[in-house]
Amino acid sequence: MADISKWAPSDVLEPIKRFLDGDLPMTSSIKVEQFQDGDTLVVRAEVPGIDPDQDVDVSVSEGMLHIRAERVERSEHKSKMGYRSEFRYGSFQRSIALPPGAKDEDITATYKDGVLEVRAPVPAAPPESTTKKIRIDHS
Repeated sequence: MADISKWAPSDVLEPIKRFLDGDLPMTSSIKVEQFQDGDTLVVRAEVPGIDPDQDVDVSVSEGMLHIRAERVERSEHKSKMGYRSEFRYGSFQRSIALPPGAKDEDITATYKDGVLEVRAPVPAAPPESTTKKIRIDHS
């Protein structure tokens, strides 16, 4: 059994902080915000501490945008009482419905300051259907 008297305050607070930050391994969803910017759907995903070239996959299938990220983070704590090293890792994913008619080839993604931004142009609405009366000829 561990000697509680040797625990540093950070040993107790770290799991609580991770829970509040949503960084526990059982959390498998990416936090996102989505909004319309003119004629473009914008999805911003919070994925700090990752290499977007190696750890992120953005794909489209069947009208859905899929974002998948994998994180490996290491932290080290040195003190008079000892040394502790922690790894946090896991994969996270999120799927968002795209506007009807969105074209895969028009969707772009950028990464800056821990935020992945995906932009999908929203196709112009089809013209309102007009009703035209068809004359019936009598023979």
